[in-house]
Amino acid sequence: MTYPLPKLDEFLLHLQADNFSPETVYNYERDLKTFEFFINQDIQKPFKNLTKTDILRFKAYLGSNDRKTASIKTPDKRLGSFSINRILSSLRSYLKFMEDMDWHPPISGAAVKLVKNEKKHARVPEFEEVIKLIEAPMKFEDDEKVQLRNRAMLEVLFATGMRISELLSLKVNQIDKTGRIYILGKGKKQRFVYLTPRALKHIGNYMMKRASTSDMLFVPYRGRNNNEKNKKISTNYLQFKIKKYRELLDINIPISAHTLRHGFATYLAENGANPAAIQILLGHESLDTTTRYVHASDKFAEKTHHDFHPLFDK
Repeated sequence: MTYPLPKLDEFLLHLQADNFSPETVYNYERDLKTFEFFINQDIQKPFKNLTKTDILRFKAYLGSNDRKTASIKTPDKRLGSFSINRILSSLRSYLKFMEDMDWHPPISGAAVKLVKNEKKHARVPEFEEVIKLIEAPMKFEDDEKVQLRNRAMLEVLFATGMRISELLSLKVNQIDKTGRIYILGKGKKQRFVYLTPRALKHIGNYMMKRASTSDMLFVPYRGRNNNEKNKKISTNYLQFKIKKYRELLDINIPISAHTLRHGFATYLAENGANPAAIQILLGHESLDTTTRYVHASDKFAEKTHHDFHPLFDK
């Protein structure tokens, strides 16, 4: 016997009606399917009989090695606290929606407490390592079009600090001749980001060889047709390539597309940029979020200590 989550389709429709992005709606659905799998396979009871103790069990389940993904696969590694809290937040939103609709869930959304986040010491690669990574496609890719495209993507990521989803959704007509790009980012927030002359040059090199009539700036070259109007490169492809380049360059600090965004903010801060301006460029709602990006540079912390400690060199 299976125990489906009641009113799940209505909840997802509610998200769509509130103008959440398709990717965000998909993430909510995936998280709730993980909970649905848990109540069917682990505690084996219908939704209406759930208790607060079951929520505690679910939190323990998410942090265990026995967890299954929404696609019923055994994951490669345990979830970190940030990922666990994202799933719990999805469940809390779902329960709160049922309460708002007077559908009387067995547990209040307020009963779903988040776990304590571990404090990670954020690290960014040395600037020279970032440059090597950005230039890596020219060294490690055989196909010229792929070389130029991947180089341009990495240049744009580091030049602007944009999110990977924003990068892969860029259209040709979003970039003006001065290198300013209009972004409709996370939460439908609007902002401008700015290309460096170097990034503009590499986009130009790529465009001369792109051989596509697609509206998308960065087009995939595998598959049936790279002229499809809105066909995007997958995030998995770009993350895989970044990981591969890092390994080939023997860089020992993990690097992802998000690392380039983090590095963008950190290096601006190290050179004296105003945190409020960095906040605008990153598209953050809160300055506190920006501060988490820029305060953890070991190099900057060491320089600050040397420059300002009253007993240094005394």
